Amino acid sequence: MPLPAPDVPASQRLALDYRTLLDHRVGKGVCGCCGALRPRYKRLVDNIFPEDPEDGLVKANMEKLTFYALSAPEKLDRIGAYLSERLSRDVARHRYGYVCIAMEALDQLLMACHCQSINLFVESFLKMVRKLLESDKPNLQILGTNSFVKFANIEEDTPSYHRSYDFFVSRFSEMCHSSYEDPDIRTKIRMAGIKGLQGVVRKTVNDELQANIWDPQHMDKIVPSLLFNLQSGERTESRSPSPLQASEKEKESPVELTERCFRELLGRAAYGNIKNAVTPVLMHLDNHSLWEGKTFAVRCFKIIMYSIQSQHSHLVIQQLLGHLDANSKNSATVRAGIVEVLLEAAAIAASGSVGPTVLEVFNTLLRQLRLSVDYELTGSYDGSTNIGTKIIKAHEERQLQEAVIRTIGSFANTLPTYQRSEVMLFIMGKIPVPGVHPALLSTGSGPEGTRMIQVMLLKSLVQVTAGYQTTNMLTALPSSFLEPLLSLSLTEDPEVRLLVLQILISLIDRHENTPKFSNISIISDISVLKLKVDKCSRQDNLFMKKHGQQLYRHIYQGCKEQSSGRRHYETLFTLLALLSVELANEEVVVDLIRLTLALQDLALTTDEALPVYNRCAVHALAAAYLNLICQLTTVPAFCQHIHEVIEVRQKESPYLLPEDVFVDTPKLPSSLEKVEGDVLFLQSKITEVLGGSGYNTERLATSYVPQYPDVEQLNKRRSIGETISLQVEVESRNSPEKEERTPAEEITFETLKNAIVDSVGMEEQERERRRQVVEKFQKAPFEEIAAHCGARVSESDCFLFYFQTPTQPVWNHFIRLRPKPESICSHL
Repeated sequence: MPLPAPDVPASQRLALDYRTLLDHRVGKGVCGCCGALRPRYKRLVDNIFPEDPEDGLVKANMEKLTFYALSAPEKLDRIGAYLSERLSRDVARHRYGYVCIAMEALDQLLMACHCQSINLFVESFLKMVRKLLESDKPNLQILGTNSFVKFANIEEDTPSYHRSYDFFVSRFSEMCHSSYEDPDIRTKIRMAGIKGLQGVVRKTVNDELQANIWDPQHMDKIVPSLLFNLQSGERTESRSPSPLQASEKEKESPVELTERCFRELLGRAAYGNIKNAVTPVLMHLDNHSLWEGKTFAVRCFKIIMYSIQSQHSHLVIQQLLGHLDANSKNSATVRAGIVEVLLEAAAIAASGSVGPTVLEVFNTLLRQLRLSVDYELTGSYDGSTNIGTKIIKAHEERQLQEAVIRTIGSFANTLPTYQRSEVMLFIMGKIPVPGVHPALLSTGSGPEGTRMIQVMLLKSLVQVTAGYQTTNMLTALPSSFLEPLLSLSLTEDPEVRLLVLQILISLIDRHENTPKFSNISIISDISVLKLKVDKCSRQDNLFMKKHGQQLYRHIYQGCKEQSSGRRHYETLFTLLALLSVELANEEVVVDLIRLTLALQDLALTTDEALPVYNRCAVHALAAAYLNLICQLTTVPAFCQHIHEVIEVRQKESPYLLPEDVFVDTPKLPSSLEKVEGDVLFLQSKITEVLGGSGYNTERLATSYVPQYPDVEQLNKRRSIGETISLQVEVESRNSPEKEERTPAEEITFETLKNAIVDSVGMEEQERERRRQVVEKFQKAPFEEIAAHCGARVSESDCFLFYFQTPTQPVWNHFIRLRPKPESICSHL
């Protein structure tokens, strides 16, 4: 029996000794005072407690108690109840030494006993843990948490239908937010709370009979508690895609412990639980304004993407997209933070993780891009300038737009080729193109809004097409994509034209030759470029035959624009070079040479009022390209002519070569009035030398003249009209009743319309008559058909008539009949 405290008055010692003696009294009888009459399990429990609590648990007596519990499992619940009673009393009397001994005994019994009566013992155990957690003493809270963690690691043999962990989730979450004054004790309490939550998850996540830990009421407590501790020791980067094997010192860090717990929680999440686990993360980032900093939000979702099962990645992405839509009227920094998180998530996710709604992902991003453009131009989120509305910061909106464009490219890189083609067509369908997609033209923000949307969506296409690889150009550049794209090349905006060129280059370049043509220069030996050239396939030939003239017209028009600058001409040269390397056959080479000579003529004429720089740039572009194509064709006489002209230019007119034009400070003359003689490439000479090598001289000798879409459509319409009038004229001349019809009948629109309607009606009547004849021959009796046919033909005229009756599908019937031709026609 422990000695009373020295400061207790002598008058109270006797009462204290009696109270201690009567602690184990059962009911109202006095037999509890006699040790020999007390139940055995109580004597065994009492014996594990030493006189001095500092001596610790009496191990020999503990072994006896454990053996008794294993031998008589039906007593286990009573042992637990008695231990719980003693512990509650010791807590109330602040005898914390005995409290520790009682918990140690409970832990050992829990680890040793796995009988069917364990459930009742667990109830007593959880009751004691709860008692400790409710205490305001940090040491008792930590003691109770450690015992609960040990219990959580035990796999029970029998299920429990009525156990509840709601209190433990709430209490452990509260401990995670501890604000205890002493920082060391505060850290210990928070770590205990994290361990407790980890124990609750382990105990309940795989047990269908337990309360569903994934319910929002639990996740809304667990996840914010973990994020709070993760944020308190925030680091710049999540260091690995899987939990680290940290040292013992690192394991004591709340941040590392929180990250391991968070990863374990997410790793156990099934398909239907991802939403409940991610939603509290989004709410926490919203409530604490953590999107704007981006670093912590990115770190959280890196942990999420690396921890969940890879096939569930698209669910997280869909939630982020939905959250982006929900914050569409929030500040640009918040939306930019969500987009940055999307960018990182897409980079981590496996291929195809965008999920089944691929186009919906890009639709959301494009919608945000369009909204951002409208916000930037209107200056407010609601389209008005009323006092009290949020003021838009243009530079923040531009940062958001760039982030959205990068994210679109990141998503596209995770897609297979066929899905990327669909995305390209989808984005192209969103671009407002005058004459092609007029309904998409911006009405709220005017022409400037339309231009900005065009630029942003084309930048998105540049990201999507970057690194695009295809073997069939007809599928990479279908008419539905190429025609509106080239329509944009005819706009006056130089930025739009440059983006169109970049998109074409990305799609045509299949062997990564673009960097080799980035600078325009005269290369004496192109073997140093180490170009990758494959034989032109049949599909490539078909593509150039179908779309070659459109591409040539686009290049010609790009050189003709006065607003074209150095980057435009460099990109046009790259496009010409790629066409020669990737898609050129003999016919294409001839057309490209004709186009280049037409560009030279364009630079010579003064009708287009091109500035001096543009004219010199076109001359330099033509020289650089002819130098390249002559070496690709490997015709010595062709190469000799090109090199001779280039040498003359180097001596007399260096401003017609790329080395003097495409530099930061071009050396240009004041005017280009006389460019003639040996400094020009001669079409007659080129035709002559290439004709000797088997090229089409007739085509080479014909100057290239671009045809624009309006002219082509007009020609088509004119040819159709001429054909109709010609047919009418021929019919009128060949008609046997021409002499009788005076004057000739006037053919009008109404006449043609009535003729078409009448012909349609007669076709319907003929089709119905044929159907009735077929039905008659299928369903009528054989004798009736024979009699009908025999009555209309003579007996001397017969032929072999074959058919199959529906009543006798196996037998073939033949009738020897030979009707007149008109009789046959009437029956058929």
